[in-house]
Amino acid sequence: MKAESFDEVLRFWFPNPPNADPTAMVRRWEWWFRGGADADIPAHFSLLLEQAIQGEWDDWAREPQSRLALILVLDQFSRIFYRGTAQAFAQDAKACALTIAGIDIGHYAALETPWEKTFFFLPLGHSEDLSNLDLAVELADELVKEAPQEYSTLLEFSAAQARRHRQVIAQFGRHPHRNEVLGRQSTSEELAYLASGQLVHTRPMPPHLSQLLS
Repeated sequence: MKAESFDEVLRFWFPNPPNADPTAMVRRWEWWFRGGADADIPAHFSLLLEQAIQGEWDDWAREPQSRLALILVLDQFSRIFYRGTAQAFAQDAKACALTIAGIDIGHYAALETPWEKTFFFLPLGHSEDLSNLDLAVELADELVKEAPQEYSTLLEFSAAQARRHRQVIAQFGRHPHRNEVLGRQSTSEELAYLASGQLVHTRPMPPHLSQLLS
């Protein structure tokens, strides 16, 4: 796939219009957050990712939809492509800056679906700056209140995840699961947390959602 248009990114990540069917949305959520794109990102978007890292697609930040595509590439595609290495987190600061600037100039508000908005502000949840986590929680809670009723259950889970990420940063000042690949020494408290098996990003959906997948 030639990296010529931000539309290619959005069509890949959001292939269908928002679906009121809860099972369809839970399956899409699983695809987003449980490795559904792991094979396709390296196969089709490696060039685009490299170009985005080099700043060749920075002009995508001029409009709401194209800014969202750039955030997706730097935040999500980078994590998938470089998973298990320090490079997976190397674009976090730029993605977060794009999110904050986009909120300030009205790009976030211009997005139409709660799923677009979720991925627009997701870099805030990946940050290790507590003020960014505070904003992520605020925006996630707002989506629960504003979104159509048929999306509320899944968005409530998303907001709960944002609060859990904030709790981790409030407690440790960083994401302990990154310590090893980033060459950081874990504290005894962080080691206990890592051994607990309660990492936020691997937390399963609550039963009333996960049962929709069976």
